[in-house]
Amino acid sequence: MTALEIGAVPRPFCEASRLVRRRASGPRLAPPRATRAVPEETAVAFSYEGAAYAVMMATPADLTDFAIGFSLTERIIGSPRDIETLETVSTADGIMLRMNLANRPAAAYWERRRRLAGPSGCGLCGLESLADAMRRPPLVTGGARISREEIFDAMAALPDWQPMNRATGALHAAALWLPGDGIVAAREDVGRHNALDKLIGAAAREGISATGGAVLLTSRVSVEMVQKAAILGAPILVAISAPTALAVRVAETAGITLAAVARQDGFEVFTHPGRLVDSALEQPAAAD
Repeated sequence: MTALEIGAVPRPFCEASRLVRRRASGPRLAPPRATRAVPEETAVAFSYEGAAYAVMMATPADLTDFAIGFSLTERIIGSPRDIETLETVSTADGIMLRMNLANRPAAAYWERRRRLAGPSGCGLCGLESLADAMRRPPLVTGGARISREEIFDAMAALPDWQPMNRATGALHAAALWLPGDGIVAAREDVGRHNALDKLIGAAAREGISATGGAVLLTSRVSVEMVQKAAILGAPILVAISAPTALAVRVAETAGITLAAVARQDGFEVFTHPGRLVDSALEQPAAAD
């Protein structure tokens, strides 16, 4: 893939002026007039073969990973090698990711093109049909195993991989955990689905297989997060917040172990609990 950057891409966050007000009885954490680091939210347009496909609101960072991961999860490409050229073009209105493909997309791609912008809180906005939104994810069959202790350790380590969130307190993260290695990659974005797309792109670009590991999320688990994890091939998905009912059903169908509400005091397993093992005996953990 040949990559070209045209124009200056905005910084992922900037300083915003603010007027601070606290309760009189509480501690003063900042002077009344101060600044706060806030993340940028930028329109990022994807185009293939000169034709517009989608516009997503995203953090302007890791854009090559975003281009690859989004293209993979939209099933436009099968690997990063399918992108022949990538131009990142920064304009006054946003950023364009212009891609030329090694092979012309199938007819289904042109029928699936998005017509609307996707806000940072939604990964399915603009799809033209209900069938597109409910596309069946691949079946994940990886034989990964993870223990309670590994889940606790992985989620406790995740903040160390979130430098932009430490600065702003406003970004989601998606990370890839592998047994024996811990977290090997993480990406951040104002949109949870964008963060996962960026992680998928990074893993693909670096040749990291997720079939033996787990995806970690700092967000709730909606259906598109399960669909994207299935495309990545991750057999385990662990999230800080709760899943939706549809996400649980799709995870069950896709063969993904879904653990959510992962906090310091425990977590809840919703699907395929057999991958959760007791660290001492390496046997499936007994249900609490």
